[in-house]
Order: sequence, then C-alpha cells, then structure tokens
Amino acid sequence: MKPGIHPEYREVAFQDIATGDIFLTRSTAKTSGDTIEIDGKEVPVIRVEISSASHPFYTGKQTLVDTEGRVEKFRQKYGMRK
Repeated sequence: MKPGIHPEYREVAFQDIATGDIFLTRSTAKTSGDTIEIDGKEVPVIRVEISSASHPFYTGKQTLVDTEGRVEKFRQKYGMRK
C-alpha cells in the first residue's frame, strides 16, 4: 500500500446519545477530538443520535401506521376524472 494516501483506521467508540450505550469498533471516520476511556485505553468517541439500541425497529417499540383508505383517498382526489 502506498504511504500517505489511506485514511487512518483506528479504534473508535460510538456513543448513542439517547441511551448512553457505547459500541467499540474500528473506523476511518473523523472525530471532533473528544475521547473516552474504555478498558484503560483512551479512544476517540463519535456521538450518534440513534443506533440499534434506541431505534424503534430494533427495540420492538415500533408503531404501525394505519394505511387503510389512503389509496382510495388518493384516487378520489387525483384519480382520472370522466
């Protein structure tokens, strides 16, 4: 690999703002300079608004939207007129 053309690939912690959960992974994403200590190591942290820990689909708190009648309302409003 050529030196100097690849982004730095390092350990990064992603923290869910809503739940406070932290996921440690490796990434090339740029950080703001904030760090957090995990297992005695200082790692950069990226704060995210939503993750699998707080997303309604993954937590089972998803609500279903009633779509019954929407197609008929659309056809009545924009359907072909005689």
